[in-house]
Amino acid sequence: MKSGLEKEMLMNDPTLDKIRSIAHADERIRGVLLAGSRANPGAPKDKYQDYDIAFAVTDMAPFYNNPAWVEEQFGKPLIMQMPETLRGAANDGNFFYLMLFPDDIRIDLSFIFDEAYADDGEPVVVLLDKDGGKGFFPPIEVDEKYWHIKPPTPLDYRSATSNFWWCLQNAAKGIARDELPYAMEMLHEVRGNLHEMLEWYIGVQYDFAIFAGKNGKYFKRYLPAQMYAQYTATFCMNDYYDLWAAIMTMCDLFHTTATAVSARFSFTYRQDEEDGMRGYLHRVREEMYKQ
Repeated sequence: MKSGLEKEMLMNDPTLDKIRSIAHADERIRGVLLAGSRANPGAPKDKYQDYDIAFAVTDMAPFYNNPAWVEEQFGKPLIMQMPETLRGAANDGNFFYLMLFPDDIRIDLSFIFDEAYADDGEPVVVLLDKDGGKGFFPPIEVDEKYWHIKPPTPLDYRSATSNFWWCLQNAAKGIARDELPYAMEMLHEVRGNLHEMLEWYIGVQYDFAIFAGKNGKYFKRYLPAQMYAQYTATFCMNDYYDLWAAIMTMCDLFHTTATAVSARFSFTYRQDEEDGMRGYLHRVREEMYKQ
């Protein structure tokens, strides 16, 4: 639920006023839904937040792949992406317009059609409902924990720890062979496992009652300052010396967070796997610089 102040802010937002006005003027649009960070009371507010909007429409056909309609209603974007016209399209009948405008406002527009909104607990705000709850928008029950970090299952934890230590050998081989693109791709995969562990670590510290943000964007807010400094150091990669240092820092950070998470849930942490991979990394690095 939104507080009175938050509702007032939403009602006095010029962009939302324009979106509501577009919907009001078109009988085919029966309602408007706001989702994403602007509908999430726990998300930091700034000018870079997207407007994640869904129009509930009686007929999808007039809105499908119709950029001329978008420009007529919203104005000409600086750039617009239409995922349904690109590779990997869902082809489920929906259509998305991702728009960045000259005033730096971004609107992501999708549609609800054929059936009522499927309420899964995600924080959303109904900005307009022409049918008074009898059409596309039945009563919506917001789950305040929807965005919270989810505790890992034993399989989640084992998968993350196994993949982290295993894939490091691929990154090491790429460095030793001077195959930088391959090494970086492998390190990117490993970083994904580190991100998982950092999220779970934050969850442990805050009893899994917070949201760490998409792709870890709130890590700086929730990690201890020294730990966050370690994390940022893993991005310093001007040459192979820096890359090796980043890998070792990732190993240290993973160990710290993974053992803390294992202690919280009584999971088994395979120290033998860490020791084995650290030994391998040391040998590869030493051999590389002997040449």
